[in-house]
Amino acid sequence: MSTPVARPARPVAYAVVVPSIGRPSLDRLLETLVARRAEAGAAGPAEVVVADDRRLPRAGAGDEVPAPLDLGAAGRALGARVVRTGGRGPAAARNAGWRSTAAPWVVFLDDDVELPAGWGELLERDLATAAPRTGGVQGRLHVPLPADRRPTDWERGTAGLERAAWATADMAYRRVALEEVGGFDERFPRAYREDADLALRVRDAGWELVRGGARTTTHPVRPADDAVSLRVQAGTRDDATFRALHGPRWRERAETGRGRLAWHVATVAAAGVGVGGLLARRPRVAALGALAWAGLTAQFLGRRLVPGPRPGDDAFGPELRRMAWTSAAIPFAAVGHRVAGTLAARRGLDPWPPPLAAVLLDRDGTLVHDVPYNGDPAAVRPVDGARAVLDDLRARGVRLGVVSNQSGVGRGLLTRAQVDAVNARVEELLGPFDTWQVCPHAPQDACACRKPGPGLVLAAADALGVEPWRCAVVGDIGADVGAALAAGATPVLVPTPVTRPEEVAAAPRVATDLADAVRALDDRLPGGATDADADPEGASRTEERAA
Repeated sequence: MSTPVARPARPVAYAVVVPSIGRPSLDRLLETLVARRAEAGAAGPAEVVVADDRRLPRAGAGDEVPAPLDLGAAGRALGARVVRTGGRGPAAARNAGWRSTAAPWVVFLDDDVELPAGWGELLERDLATAAPRTGGVQGRLHVPLPADRRPTDWERGTAGLERAAWATADMAYRRVALEEVGGFDERFPRAYREDADLALRVRDAGWELVRGGARTTTHPVRPADDAVSLRVQAGTRDDATFRALHGPRWRERAETGRGRLAWHVATVAAAGVGVGGLLARRPRVAALGALAWAGLTAQFLGRRLVPGPRPGDDAFGPELRRMAWTSAAIPFAAVGHRVAGTLAARRGLDPWPPPLAAVLLDRDGTLVHDVPYNGDPAAVRPVDGARAVLDDLRARGVRLGVVSNQSGVGRGLLTRAQVDAVNARVEELLGPFDTWQVCPHAPQDACACRKPGPGLVLAAADALGVEPWRCAVVGDIGADVGAALAAGATPVLVPTPVTRPEEVAAAPRVATDLADAVRALDDRLPGGATDADADPEGASRTEERAA
């Protein structure tokens, strides 16, 4: 039975964000979240967002679009929303989730955790008692292990989460801290180092991170196949990225262990000596290399086997088989991934968030005056000043694209040829665009491209050869903002008479016109302002929205 705690007089509002690829464990998490909200003394989350990070088919691939994620009765009870993010990894999914919420605190939970009794009450106490400069509060993790035998290598690896610093399996961040550092760095594509990187940047910005009181979250060991320990070696690429961003003492700063890369390098080198000796017809060298490789591999195998199941346990035979072949393969995988990551990092990494390389614009209502289902090029009228703004961006080397829903095609109200003719007229009046991405589907078609889904923005970024996080999206309605957030791009809303008040209120950035939208992005555009002093008016707008 949990120990009751005093409920804060004024509960702090918080949103819950869960990245998921549709694993069954998500249902259990949502069920326990409903149960925690129902407990006396817990107000519960103001918002719940599940970031559906299943991969979407590429434009024109013809693959079936995954059905919308069903959150079941628990999701409906929580009023949970789903943001589709297109399979870009947990950092991108969490960013899309928290940026679509408004609460002052954001609680990140993994989709394979469970919330025990009293969790909600203890979380709310952690948030209510946080000091003004506390940017994040970590929950404690408990990994249940088998009681009747020693844990396997995979189970011990999962149990390491209990000692991990700032793991986002249960981590609450203050919204203003996330906004200040730009959220998670989406250049970390795996669930490996992205949470530690965020923690370092938040602390570097002057915020304090603390561990919560008695709040504890259960993290069961999820099922895994025999090759899981080999696949996770891809995380050594992220180690190279982390080192490039945070320097050679990154492990000390991130409060992480030393790792085994040096031993893996020695193992691969020994194998190389053996193979080299064979090719050079020097049997003694080959034998020495082979002996060193065998010894290092046996030592690695022993380190993994000794803490595990004992002979006679049902789990021993399968564990021995897994450990034998993966212990031979892991050094080569780890070294290969680390070399690839180091070579990629040598190209240079900008601080997060990096400069913008492209601006993507909605067509109707943003570039040209909106004429519903327009198929007549003669009806195209650019908005005031659009050509000058676009020419200035072109002169600064910014790539330009258009992302436009044209459901009139799917509804049978106009043809694709008419849409293309109107687009050609837009280019005639406003100059060339580097890519056009058009969704011709009706809303009921459940396509992968229609805004507010990320498909059009991701396709435009791919066509331009830039990462989604180096794109901005300018549009006039909430669907444009939603598409940008889901894709990891930076949104700017330019309202028109058809823009709903709630869309304006929810938008992270609001501009009065197209020129003002570019000014709002200026500090991240080539040739733009580099600090708030360079654009006092823009800085005041930012401060006003933050307040």
